[in-house]
Amino acid sequence: MLALTLPVEAHFKLLSPAPWIAEEDDFGDPQWSYPCGGTLTDPGKPTGAVTKLEGGEKLHLRIQEMAFHPGFYRVALAVNSRSELPPDPEPISKTGPDGRQRSISGAIQYPPAPPILADGLFMHTVPLDKIQEAEIEMPNINCTKCTLQVIEFMASHVRNPDGDYTYHHCADLQIRANPDKPIDTRFPAENKQH
Repeated sequence: MLALTLPVEAHFKLLSPAPWIAEEDDFGDPQWSYPCGGTLTDPGKPTGAVTKLEGGEKLHLRIQEMAFHPGFYRVALAVNSRSELPPDPEPISKTGPDGRQRSISGAIQYPPAPPILADGLFMHTVPLDKIQEAEIEMPNINCTKCTLQVIEFMASHVRNPDGDYTYHHCADLQIRANPDKPIDTRFPAENKQH
């Protein structure tokens, strides 16, 4: 009975593209703090990994859920600064019998609009028992070092002081626009001074 009352933490690993900070354990931690992981006291250790791709092509996203909570994933892109990333999904929560806030659900943007590239991915109420993969269409833009954010919103989860009801991973990207396609003006132009 005691095991049923302890909070279960959901964690995931970003397998591809390469994460911007080193995962320090088998669960993919640290991944609590908005916008890109780490914790409030430790932002994590940068890997220096940068994934290069051409604008307008599809990015192959691979994640592995390491511990279960019902929920979904979202992917967003910041061109110049991580401040361009959207806030975490707005939760609906309630106070449980133990007096702690628990999430019930989170808002999904449909259809997704920049900076969100995909929302409501890998929606699940039972454990994801294998690596999850998706092809994410990238905008045709130029950016020397932009940030791809992948988050997991968890339902039926107690509030975490480092990240509320969401876990966070990011990857640094370098995108070179395809000259044969129009530039995607829904995203800001690259600021060369960052």
